[in-house]
Amino acid sequence: MYEWYNVIKALHIIFFTSWFAGLFYLPRIYVNLAMTKNETYDHLLVMARKLYRFVSPFMYITAGLGFWMLYLNPGLLHMGWMHVKLTLIVLLIGYHFWCGYYLKKFSANQSAHGHVFYRFFNEFPVLILFAVVILAVTKSF
Repeated sequence: MYEWYNVIKALHIIFFTSWFAGLFYLPRIYVNLAMTKNETYDHLLVMARKLYRFVSPFMYITAGLGFWMLYLNPGLLHMGWMHVKLTLIVLLIGYHFWCGYYLKKFSANQSAHGHVFYRFFNEFPVLILFAVVILAVTKSF
């Protein structure tokens, strides 16, 4: 079982890294969308749609692999740091769908926020990444 667990963990790390890459870049596109109202807007919107569709499956795969690891090692659910980590992951999943909401707003040309808002919005997954990695490595909080 230990060998399979490590393979699952490696895949989990690969997919969450890919998911985070998309979550880091998508709001940066939103910053540019908020600053642009010419033909570049349509090009950036296509990029944002493709990126969101590309990274969304990574979110589900990451979560599925994480649940698989918890199934194989249920003792993790008795550790406080894991509860904090899972709470942060739930927030990150909410952030992912919030990105989808903003994408729909941009698609309808109804974004109510300026580029400064999206610059700050872009920082949320960075904070989550720091916290999740520190929790996973130190196994404490």
